[in-house]
Amino acid sequence: MTERRPLSYRLRRYLPESTALIPEAEGRLVRSVGLTLEAIGLNVSVGRQCVVISRDGRKVEAEVVGFAGASIYLMPVKRVEGLEPGARVVPLAHSMAMRIGLQTLGRVINGLGQPLDDKGPLLGSDILDSLPNDINPLKRHPISEPLDVGIRAINALITVGRGQRMGLFAGSGVGKSVLMGMMTKYTTADVVVVGLVGERGREVKEFIDHILGEEGLARAVVVASPADDAPLMRLRASQLASRVAEYYRDQGLNVLLLMDSLTRFAQAQREISLAIGEPPATKGYPPSVFAKIPELVERAGNAAEGEGSITAFYTVLTEGDDLQDPIADSARAILDGHIVLSRQLAEEGIYPAIDVEASISRAMPNIVQEDQLKAMQKFKQMLSRYQQNRDLIAIGAYSPGTDPATDEAIERFPKLRAFIQQGLTQSVHMAESTTNLNAVLQKGPANPRSAAAPSPLAAEHGRG
Repeated sequence: MTERRPLSYRLRRYLPESTALIPEAEGRLVRSVGLTLEAIGLNVSVGRQCVVISRDGRKVEAEVVGFAGASIYLMPVKRVEGLEPGARVVPLAHSMAMRIGLQTLGRVINGLGQPLDDKGPLLGSDILDSLPNDINPLKRHPISEPLDVGIRAINALITVGRGQRMGLFAGSGVGKSVLMGMMTKYTTADVVVVGLVGERGREVKEFIDHILGEEGLARAVVVASPADDAPLMRLRASQLASRVAEYYRDQGLNVLLLMDSLTRFAQAQREISLAIGEPPATKGYPPSVFAKIPELVERAGNAAEGEGSITAFYTVLTEGDDLQDPIADSARAILDGHIVLSRQLAEEGIYPAIDVEASISRAMPNIVQEDQLKAMQKFKQMLSRYQQNRDLIAIGAYSPGTDPATDEAIERFPKLRAFIQQGLTQSVHMAESTTNLNAVLQKGPANPRSAAAPSPLAAEHGRG
């Protein structure tokens, strides 16, 4: 009588020590609902890469994101038009890998590591796998030196340290993309990695051509996944950008990682989680979203002493300018500081529209001199004093001489605003930023050489 047990089981009796040589069985597609594919006949782990093959030979790459009993849930990387019931589901032997090296600089790739710039295949001496490198937190070098980002207000008032992870909190249309482009060109870093995740398709090209420019792109790698990509592709693009940055850090280089945006990453994870049945928790976000954010962010930072670093800026979209949004609140708790862009400042033509009062760098006290800390505090105090009395001043209800601190704030307010402003093509180094700050706070006339931003640039800054 013929034995009816599976072939793999029968083979194991003859090859007990060689199970790795036994080919894995293919599965069949039995269900497709929304973003989720369901297959049977597979015995694969979560995170495994598969390819779904239709009868006409069309192939769709997918990733295993969950299972229930004998059913395997997959999330496609691209659109699934053309698939039919019974399509073959074949596990892939290897996960995603791409060539990488210094030759990769200047290239634009998607979340799969495939070129988008029509410059031919990627070149490089190394193969980049998709697995992140874990660093013992006790071996990370502390943040001990400032990083010059070329933005006066950040250098002097919200000083960023090499290896720090900062959030860039902004609503739509207040100039975050332009600010990111300025930092890309002016920051003192060996390599820049830019992740454009969930942006409008036209903004990807505009950012590369007009904001990043040839000079910025020459030392950068751009990972782009526009808004019309599948959620898994957007998720992979975020992870690939971090993985590319990790590679260059492991080569001993200082890397600047710009991720636009962390909110789109969270939204992609939310779409995947809800599609496979995870219940929503906080304002529609499942619990796995809040686990994925620190998992991604913690990959940035310093390596061991004497090795490379990743200084990261993650943009966070504040829906309706609400800083208490769940993603904004979660990101603010895990990051090493945040820079808030104000819509009111943008409407007044102040660019970059940095809300100095609401912004903070947690590493600043450890990386700057005490006199700069005192100057920063005095700057914020005068700006805050003016804002507290702004309505009274506007209607003429404030009487000069009532409060000396308020009188000084009123006198210096135009210079404080001029200090925050900066032109799109201006780069203000760290030493010059500190000098300008001290000049603004000194008694008597103070007119920072590069304080005023030319008004024709306001329209340029408004994009983002």
